[in-house]
Amino acid sequence: MSSAMADQTVVDKPSSFMDPLKGLLITYLMPESCYDEFFLNFNLLDVPCLKILLSKGLGIGIILGSVMVKLPQILKLIGAKSAEGLSFNSILLELLAITGTMAYSIAKQFPFSAWGEALFLMLQTVTIGFLIQYYGGKTSRGVMFVFVYMGLLVLLLSPVTPLLVVTTMQASNMPAIIIGRLIQAATNFRNGHTGQLSAISVFLLFAGSLARIFTSLQETGDTLMALTYVISSSCNGIIALQVLYYWNSATKQKKME
Repeated sequence: MSSAMADQTVVDKPSSFMDPLKGLLITYLMPESCYDEFFLNFNLLDVPCLKILLSKGLGIGIILGSVMVKLPQILKLIGAKSAEGLSFNSILLELLAITGTMAYSIAKQFPFSAWGEALFLMLQTVTIGFLIQYYGGKTSRGVMFVFVYMGLLVLLLSPVTPLLVVTTMQASNMPAIIIGRLIQAATNFRNGHTGQLSAISVFLLFAGSLARIFTSLQETGDTLMALTYVISSSCNGIIALQVLYYWNSATKQKKME
């Protein structure tokens, strides 16, 4: 009797033309409640769901873009066979900030869409650090840098490292980002040009860090993460302005010559 009543109370969920893609959409872009709002209730103006969709979409876009964000910089160094204008100390501090964000996000179990670009930025930044040493005639030092960093990274991501260490590292990102970018800005100012610094990479990093302010607040609600990206955006903006300034200065000088 009770099972018969249960059968009567079961109501089939209405279907949608998007049902074939439902699994993909729920996994990567939205919770099931938002899927129902958009494609079953046709409420396309649901603000909370739109925020989630925008945040997830931006996060995935940033991750996909990060796969190649520093590739122009790497190719420029290889093409010129020179790392003139790039500060290795600035790269080290940038690597510290990227590693801190990645380790903190993994420890806090944030979704990959909230921090995934850190993984690809880390690999590319390590490559740039090695190339700076290599083109500076210090290949052995560059190889040692790569091996030491990878060893420390494995240790940092292992259960041996306390959460307090990872949280402290994330908190230290802000001064690391500021000092690292100021070192690069000072190098540019001292040289009177940006050397082999790639404009494409600089502007992509600036745009990505701006977008990450929103996605961090939306997906993690972590104030420390969001503040880190506010600082990062400000510092990347300074380098971007320098690229524009010295680009225009170089163009004017060529015309005068």
